[in-house]
Amino acid sequence: MEYREILENARKTMAPNCRVCRECNGIACRGEIPGTGGKGTGSSFTHSYEYLASIKIHMDLLYTDRGQDTSCSFFDKTFAGPVFAAPISGLSNNYNGYLNEKTYAEALVPGTIAAGCAAFTGDGAADYYFTDPLTAVAAAGGAAVPTIKPWDREKVLEKIHLAEQAGAMALCMDIDSAGLPLLAAAGKPVCSKDVDELKAILASTKLPFLLKGIMTPEGARKAVETGAYGIVVSNHGGRVLDHTPAPAGMLPAIRDAVGTRVKILVDGAIRTGVDVFKALALGADAVLIGRPYVVAACGGGAEGVTVYTQKVLAELRDVMKMTGCATLSDITRDKITWNR
Repeated sequence: MEYREILENARKTMAPNCRVCRECNGIACRGEIPGTGGKGTGSSFTHSYEYLASIKIHMDLLYTDRGQDTSCSFFDKTFAGPVFAAPISGLSNNYNGYLNEKTYAEALVPGTIAAGCAAFTGDGAADYYFTDPLTAVAAAGGAAVPTIKPWDREKVLEKIHLAEQAGAMALCMDIDSAGLPLLAAAGKPVCSKDVDELKAILASTKLPFLLKGIMTPEGARKAVETGAYGIVVSNHGGRVLDHTPAPAGMLPAIRDAVGTRVKILVDGAIRTGVDVFKALALGADAVLIGRPYVVAACGGGAEGVTVYTQKVLAELRDVMKMTGCATLSDITRDKITWNR
């Protein structure tokens, strides 16, 4: 299956909720919630895309070729590249229901694994948003990261236990979900979390735990205090707060604030291996990609997910070749020109 074929299929299966635009930049769907767009004016989504596009890469072909190795380690496991599928839920509300939570996870989890990477699975207003994907997580030997909304502590601990039973290799909490309008409309008790509560939650499990929704250096420092394994710099795809900065733009300050004390992942309009390179140059250890994985799954199932992941990794290797980078550690800030 070719990527072009995946896109053609997805335009049929995802209509009318997602147009499968040539550039997934948030313009056509701005303000569409339920739907795939950004909140309000949609600027948090569109600006994330525009910011990444503004970064320029320094080409350098005067070096001794040592090949390009994109492999990386997380959770005591080795992956083919620093690319993970972001947690997405509400397939019937935000997309058109062609895939549901279960069938999406059944494409996403094995599809990313086949390409040497892995997926984060989602959570949401209904309990099955979290539990249905766990079937795919368990079937894959736990090689995925279930993501929990910031519910009250009892609910969070219950879901941690379910993820542990599925053999999950790590856990994540998308604390930025406290601002999701769909959860608020459903009357679900999501809320912000302070350092002490998160310390207690993280102490309840031996699994590596990531906090998603960090957008400031101070927030990153507080995340370190909780004992988190890693953070995800994210504005939730622009779906929780209008007029936020681009996550990629916050990376340098956040990396400078916390150094190497936690793993740093980032999402926000990352679409290609070129974008992955830019994110790593700005300070990320890895990226999460959201909407394009729904397109890949709707257009080609597990094979579509694999093809898309392989495409991104091939693009990353190509940029590394053109910039003199043999390993991911060679991708540094001096490889790009960026808006400080």
